Amino acid sequence: MAGQQARKIRNRSGGDAGASWQRLPSPHKWGIGTAVLLVVIAMTLPSASSLASRFTEPLPLNQRLALDVPEVLTAPHQPAQTPQLQWKRFEVQSGDSLARLFDRAGLSPQTLYRITQLKHAGKNLVKILPGQTIELGFDQDTLRQLRYQIDPRQTLIVHQGDGGFEETLEVEVVEKRRNFAQAEIRNNFWNAAVGAGMTPNQIMRLAGLFGWDVDFALDIRAGDRFAVLWEDDYVGGTYVGDGDILAAEFVNQGEVFRAIRHDDGKYYAPDGRPMRKAFLRAPVQFNYVSSNFNPRRLHPVTGKVRPHNGTDYVAPHGTPIMAAGDGSVVASGYNQYNGHYVFIQHSSTYVTKYLHLSKRLVKKGQRVRQGQHIGKLGATGRVTGAHLHYEFLVNGVHRNPRTVKLPQSKPLSDKEKPAFALRSDDLLSQLAHRQAIVLANP
Repeated sequence: MAGQQARKIRNRSGGDAGASWQRLPSPHKWGIGTAVLLVVIAMTLPSASSLASRFTEPLPLNQRLALDVPEVLTAPHQPAQTPQLQWKRFEVQSGDSLARLFDRAGLSPQTLYRITQLKHAGKNLVKILPGQTIELGFDQDTLRQLRYQIDPRQTLIVHQGDGGFEETLEVEVVEKRRNFAQAEIRNNFWNAAVGAGMTPNQIMRLAGLFGWDVDFALDIRAGDRFAVLWEDDYVGGTYVGDGDILAAEFVNQGEVFRAIRHDDGKYYAPDGRPMRKAFLRAPVQFNYVSSNFNPRRLHPVTGKVRPHNGTDYVAPHGTPIMAAGDGSVVASGYNQYNGHYVFIQHSSTYVTKYLHLSKRLVKKGQRVRQGQHIGKLGATGRVTGAHLHYEFLVNGVHRNPRTVKLPQSKPLSDKEKPAFALRSDDLLSQLAHRQAIVLANP
């Protein structure tokens, strides 16, 4: 009973308070609410003493403080996926041209044109030979890449870039290995060189070094000898071709000739004189001389005594004829006696003449360089067979092309000679050392 009365009293008290609040005017309610809010804020603010205690410790100066910043993780960059190319390999067939090969590959003439406008592609792809291969990489039906091995040292790569076709030239690292050969000539120079282990390319280059001083068709004798030091080229341990001749010696009828390769790529005698003369001794690779220079020769056609003012070199029809020296073509024509002919002026002193050509390759007024092809050997005009009639004039007077003293080219300067002398001594020492080893171990 007493508990029930107590509950009634509490309920009545709560109800009276709620009723009293409801009877208050609204302005009073806003005032009481604001007062209560201020009291709560005051109770939650720190005391003045605690605020002061937060700033009593001095802040460190010139000191980096580590901030506890959460690490932000980023996803690794995912490169764009390169499309897998479908490669097709095309072998150059006999009679093939680049245009025909591209057509066989299903490529348009426009694609061929754009690729051949590139520097290296335009220079090398037009020289493709039967047996060589070109690899083409396609993305669906679109050409993306072309690969062509120019030689064991170089590979041409053409690829599709943002602005069209682009090219790169991959060059392999070439290892140089020195080699040596020597021989005494018994029958002929060529057989002796082959027997010594030299390649045809090396043999021709060796003959070219001494060709201004020695006539390899007419001057060679049994007992002549030679020695040569050269470099072979290797890529990845595999032989890929002949390197440069570094030094060589040739003994012809007791006269010794030596040639050393300089840093400029040219060859000089040990005293700095160039091996290359201003003129070739013979402007054609010939088999033999059918008629020498002879002021009182009996003409083979007319039977009359008539000066033979040149040398007749016999070689196969169509053999290239070279300019004997640098100069300007002063005549290029045809008549019934000379057939097709070319005359070249070399400075104001020398003129060379080339007669009975099957074809002329230069025109009047054209500048030519020594060794440049100016025509092809033939049998035009008044002749009995295919040959080159070659004349050499000095100040307007005919001289024997085989014996005339040829003017020298420019020698090394006094500034260049000391360094060349050191190189020459070193290479000739190596040449002599290897000769001694071979002679000691026949």
